[in-house]
Amino acid sequence: MIARDPRWDGRFFTGVTSTGIYCRPICPARTPKAANMRFFASAAGAEEAGFRACLRCRPETAPELEAWRGTSNTVSRALALIEQGALDGGDVGALAGRLGVGERHLRRLFRKHLGAAPVSVAQTRRVLLAKQLIHDSDLPMAEVALASGFGSVRRFNETFQHLYGRPPAALRRRRAGERSADAPIVLSLAVREPYDWPAILAALQAHGERVAAGVWLRSFDEAEGAGEVAVVPRGPGHLEARFRIDRLSGLPGVLARVRRVLDLAADPDAIAADLARDPALAPLVAARPGLRVVGDWDQPDAPASDRLPDPTDDVLIARAESWRPWRGYALAHLAAAAIDPLTIFPETRHDRAA
Repeated sequence: MIARDPRWDGRFFTGVTSTGIYCRPICPARTPKAANMRFFASAAGAEEAGFRACLRCRPETAPELEAWRGTSNTVSRALALIEQGALDGGDVGALAGRLGVGERHLRRLFRKHLGAAPVSVAQTRRVLLAKQLIHDSDLPMAEVALASGFGSVRRFNETFQHLYGRPPAALRRRRAGERSADAPIVLSLAVREPYDWPAILAALQAHGERVAAGVWLRSFDEAEGAGEVAVVPRGPGHLEARFRIDRLSGLPGVLARVRRVLDLAADPDAIAADLARDPALAPLVAARPGLRVVGDWDQPDAPASDRLPDPTDDVLIARAESWRPWRGYALAHLAAAAIDPLTIFPETRHDRAA
């Protein structure tokens, strides 16, 4: 906390009992006394415990990490569905049913890995997106409410009054200018460095996506709405996304798709530490630490990070067990080095043939 080390940003949040505020590890405010600090694995856990987001370090702009992703694929899939709005119109029981688990078990998993209930996680995501839109956009408050996933302006106002003791408009530190109807919504997306943007663009092109002059461009016509998004790097640790969408209420779902495609929740340190245990992968990971796996626009509950191609050789399946939950990253590193996965363990193939 004293060092404000950016390597810890997004890994935990600190609640300060004397102020009722929770912060990122890099917060510029004076370090509180240890006796007044509580630590949380997620922003949702801090808010559920009654803390409100710091207005200085802005937790909504922290990189969104899933360092625990390897320990619970169910939670990862549930979060992806929540991002798509699964709890905006449904309940936790229905979400658990989609995941094939019991409601009590799902709640238990969320408590274990995030320190908060599924409903609290969904609420915090809405609040933090709204807070980012208030700070970074010129959208009127009624449109911020819709664009962040709140069902009504009244609910939006009541939530902010409860959390911050003031109406949402009071959080906007600058005066909003005139906004034309066709102006894009511009959001800054935090990403954990290193992040190999050229490799991401190459992978997107290989998947048939549109790339021009270092910018990823995507037109869409989904249940959330129709429009387009353009994404480009904007300094270390940040991408800039420009959204044009005909239904503001669909922004959270489209934003979730963008985050998934660009693999923004990846924790490169955790991935590198696990894959480096394999002698064949260690030098490859060290050479390309910012390599990511491009996700699927249309499959929120099928993470590409641990996916193997179909069909897959039996020998590869056996060897790849040691790469879980990062099998997709292992194959990406091998492909980047132009190495056939089956050539790194010929002795296994020979033993099977014998």
